Order: sequence, then structure tokens, then C-alpha cells
Amino acid sequence: MIELYQPQMEELSFRQTMLEDAETMSYNHAWGGTVAFPRERWASWYETWLLNHQNRRFYRYIREGNIFVGEAAYHFDQERQIYLADVLVYAPYRGKGYGGAALHLLCEAARNNGISELYDDIATDNPSLALFIRYGFSEVVRTKDYILVKKELDKE
Repeated sequence: MIELYQPQMEELSFRQTMLEDAETMSYNHAWGGTVAFPRERWASWYETWLLNHQNRRFYRYIREGNIFVGEAAYHFDQERQIYLADVLVYAPYRGKGYGGAALHLLCEAARNNGISELYDDIATDNPSLALFIRYGFSEVVRTKDYILVKKELDKE
């Protein structure tokens, strides 16, 4: 059974592993690829995303049993005044349905937290666009670099 699990700070090593893995972060090539997430950043990141989120941020691991397979999150983009979704499946677990299940659970969590719409910026060459469309997102804006998709959560 797949669930969204709130990690403890000492479990952020999984996030570090994912962000620093070239295959997992290959979708992010247009924005720099891998992302450094050293241990000295964990406490402030954890404070912002999990302790003092003020309903502007939501972060969970995607977990099946006791195995972490990815992360699902959303955050409020102050500049655009929208909530942006993020689902990232660790490369060894891709193609097994985790992304879709996590996206469904993320939308459910956002709706339960009073959010009516979720968006995501997806690079034009990112195959996850099909996943978002399959789970009820629709294309709002397309540029040469990215596609903005949106889902109205109160219509489920």
C-alpha cells in the first residue's frame, strides 16, 4: 500500500540521495540537474517545510511498506499566487505506478487542506506531462521551456 509519510529529520538522507542522483534528477536538466542537499541544510529546510509551513507548504515521502520510493509536495508560489505540485520518484522505482498514486494522494491532501487548485511547471521534454494529464490536470500555458498544468481539486 502506497502512502504519503511525513519524514523525521534524520530520514532526510533519502531526499539527499534522490536530489544528488543524476538519473533521478535528469528531468531537471534545464534547471541544473542534480541539487546539493548537504546535512547542514537539513534543519532549516525541515523547519520551513514540515514544522512552520503555515499551510503554504506540504512535504511527504512516498512510501510503500517501509521503503521510501520518492517524494510528493506542494508549495505556494508567492509571485504567481498559485500552489505548485511536485512529485519525484527515485529512479530505481520508476515505471511501477508510484507517481500516479502519489499524485492522487497529493491532490487529496491539498483538497483536505483547503486548496482548490494545484499547478505544476513541467519541462516540455519531461515525460511526466502524460501522468499529470492522465490524473486530471490540463494544460494552461505552453512556452518553449515548460508547460504549466492545472487541476481544480473541488471538482472531484
